[in-house]
Amino acid sequence: MPFFRGGKFHRTDIWREGKWLDLWSVVHLLSGVSLGLGFSFFKFGALSSVVIVFLLLIAYEMWEAMVQIEETPQNRFMDVVVGMVSFLPTFFFITPALAKTDVIISFVLILLWNITLAAIGWYESRKATDLERKLRADLEKRRARFIANRERRRLNKEKRMRDSETS
Repeated sequence: MPFFRGGKFHRTDIWREGKWLDLWSVVHLLSGVSLGLGFSFFKFGALSSVVIVFLLLIAYEMWEAMVQIEETPQNRFMDVVVGMVSFLPTFFFITPALAKTDVIISFVLILLWNITLAAIGWYESRKATDLERKLRADLEKRRARFIANRERRRLNKEKRMRDSETS
């Protein structure tokens, strides 16, 4: 995981944020399916359910921005789109075709898969953050050592020049 010019850290792991889509998009896809299965039990009506889920997905992206999860605006937009694209067919076509027990079982399994994948992603992201912190600290130590050595060489050079002028 190298640094770019200007000190920007560049992650190379599979959980890094993409410009449009990334591995987190799978989590958002599963969230949309989970919401579609879950909202089939509420009797809000179709339009109300769509609006509530849309607002929930936007609220989640706003929360990510508040806790300073770095994403491109395109990625934030696509996270909502992916969530809605998976919610709509699940809510309107899949859940009406399934028995209530199948909906419950599907909901539990997909929600567990979603939570597991998200937990793995958070763990890997925290690991990358810790690595970045360590690399930055190491870089600062090296920079300080370089500056100290440069100053020491400059002082030694000045001393040699003064000594040669007096001889």
